Amino acid sequence: MSASVDGLDLRIRAYRQMRKMTLRQVAEHAEVSVSFLSQLERGASGASIPTLRLIAEALGLTLSDLFSADPAPAHRVLRAAERPAIQAAGVDKYMLTRRPLRHLEVLEGVVHPGGTVGSRTHSHGDSQELLLVLEGSVRLILDDEEHAMDCGDSIEYRSSSTHCVVNDGATAARVLWIISPPSL
Repeated sequence: MSASVDGLDLRIRAYRQMRKMTLRQVAEHAEVSVSFLSQLERGASGASIPTLRLIAEALGLTLSDLFSADPAPAHRVLRAAERPAIQAAGVDKYMLTRRPLRHLEVLEGVVHPGGTVGSRTHSHGDSQELLLVLEGSVRLILDDEEHAMDCGDSIEYRSSSTHCVVNDGATAARVLWIISPPSL
């Protein structure tokens, strides 16, 4: 089944350009050729729902976001109880920005004692990222360089750098990540 919706081609291109992603980056994630994606963005080709789902995922969208012709409202409240949560061993992360993400992605994290976010080989996209310690202390390992970070400290880096946050302390640490453009 192939999908064809008015304006879908323009929305795909607009979201890709807004996220400063190349045709190649999106095509690789969606497992399609650059040529096919280019044709799709020009309205010269249609795509299957599974392919559109992969394209939406590459752009940090849901499939319904991709099909929505309604412009998102300028002001978008996200209630604390509605925050999407990402929980892993030793870490709780909460999205503070609503999807579809536009120019900014903000996450709050609680890194429990002994918890780690990322790894010495973890990187994503090539966005500007800022880490701010709201409570407690963490250790940021950035391209094999270690930074002790206490409450109120912040550090800026490229998300393409390898990075991980470690809580070696006895109490939970609260941190904030601000990423622009969203790198997902």
